[in-house]
Amino acid sequence: MQFVNSWQQELPGFYTALKPTPLAGGRLFYSNVPLAAEMGVDEALFADEGHGVWSGRDLLSGMSPLAQVYSGHQFGVWAGQLGDGRGILLGEQQLPDGRKLDWHLKGAGLTPYSRMGDGRAVIRSSVREFLASEALHHLGIPTTRALALAIGDEPVLRETRERGAMLMRIAESHLRFGHFEHFYYGGEQEKVRQLADYAIRHHWPHLQDEADRYLLWFSDVVLRTARLIALWQSVGFAHGVMNTDNMSILGLTLDYGPYGFLDDYQPDFICNHSDYQGRYAFQNQPAVGLWNLNRLAHALSGLLSTEQLKQALSLYEGELMRVWGEKMRAKLGLLTADEHDNALLTRLLGLMTQERSDYTFTFRQLSDTQQQETRSPLRDEFIDRDAFDRWYADYRQRLLQESVSDDARQAVMKAANPALVLRNYLAQQVIDEVEKGEKAALTTLHLALQQPFNEATISAELRQRPPEWGKTLEVSCSS
Repeated sequence: MQFVNSWQQELPGFYTALKPTPLAGGRLFYSNVPLAAEMGVDEALFADEGHGVWSGRDLLSGMSPLAQVYSGHQFGVWAGQLGDGRGILLGEQQLPDGRKLDWHLKGAGLTPYSRMGDGRAVIRSSVREFLASEALHHLGIPTTRALALAIGDEPVLRETRERGAMLMRIAESHLRFGHFEHFYYGGEQEKVRQLADYAIRHHWPHLQDEADRYLLWFSDVVLRTARLIALWQSVGFAHGVMNTDNMSILGLTLDYGPYGFLDDYQPDFICNHSDYQGRYAFQNQPAVGLWNLNRLAHALSGLLSTEQLKQALSLYEGELMRVWGEKMRAKLGLLTADEHDNALLTRLLGLMTQERSDYTFTFRQLSDTQQQETRSPLRDEFIDRDAFDRWYADYRQRLLQESVSDDARQAVMKAANPALVLRNYLAQQVIDEVEKGEKAALTTLHLALQQPFNEATISAELRQRPPEWGKTLEVSCSS
């Protein structure tokens, strides 16, 4: 493997060079074998208790570790300097196809940006991020990836005393909205330009020679962000902490903490126990995405005129609604567009809200619809069956308009409606086992999450409705 260090070489003043602090008793616990194969990672690195790179003890040849500095708005308030407080960018793997992949070790110890933190991660948060990043990737949603999980004996204090862990996170870049904000609010406009040029050079190279490259680049950032959030909404995923320092320039899902997939359909679902005002409730994510883009636009105001920034931002709503509409139409099995489709969807979501229907289960069961049958397999899931029957009669007439076979329609629906999502209780069950040193549950769930639409490969136990205790798990930013 070859590692390069473009961030260090091209962006002096944007980081602090330092090595990870080894995790006491750290050893490799679990590795993502399919991802490692895609990356061409040497299998020898995973032998026995694994190479020291997984626990911060050693580096691979060519790595030059550093902690990045950035700032951001947290819960709508300017928070000032933040930065990699517990993560260290070890190096960028150069792939044969020209792409680069960051190796980012999370839980790597104190950095100059740790503020009041200890620079560590715990088993609970590391397992949750490992599972969530893999779950979203296999649902087709852009995200960072998880390569390996190390655990140690070092005690870490959170709400309680827990054991330390490290997660090796992989991404094409960890460049955030907050990087640009940091230098803009610090009055270092030339560094904002330098950072934008770096982003274009490495991730939008086709724009380098364009006269209006900054406008084209920012417009694509807007479109990527809109598509990402539309995809979140379609599968019922709530991020929980959409601060600007947690927003990826590349449109990746970044920094998993108190995330949650919808169980009962509640548009106002708040997955973050620390979000007392519900700023990041599920239904608010599209608006927050645009708010965050406006903060980024402000930071780029030295590169683009007000009119250009408005032009780029105006693309957001249309792209979000286009992608969300396509995904929701596929979930309903509608292969063509009709002006009344949105009303049909809105009525169904209204019924689901009223009855607290399970989001994933409802759409998956709807995928078994036989358009010639006047009775839906979903009917018995609703208390107000008269209301459901009225909706279903209109839905069935809409299906019959398209003259598509049941087999063809069901295939589309089952490719859009997962049989499995990473519910919080499933993650918690794995965490409980990992804390005992057992990896069987992690292996089983990770394997199932790799084929979330294939019911045949997922046990009935993983596909069942969540228990009541599973719906009330409290997850905070420390998670």
